[in-house]
Amino acid sequence: MKVEKYKKMYAELESYENSGICMKLNNHPASPMQIVTAHMVSEEPTYMRDYVWDEKGHVRELAFHNVLES
Repeated sequence: MKVEKYKKMYAELESYENSGICMKLNNHPASPMQIVTAHMVSEEPTYMRDYVWDEKGHVRELAFHNVLES
């Protein structure tokens, strides 16, 4: 069910936010709710995750990029 999928995604992103990890959506700062909402209104899952790591191998930033097929 899609609702459960989005709830799980929101909880995951909220945990990143609570850990101080910066999140972006199409190169703009975004909250977990903004990211989940963008996924919900998209007709197809067209967002690619991009993890940015620090020098110690920890996630520093999580970005979502809209990927359009041509």
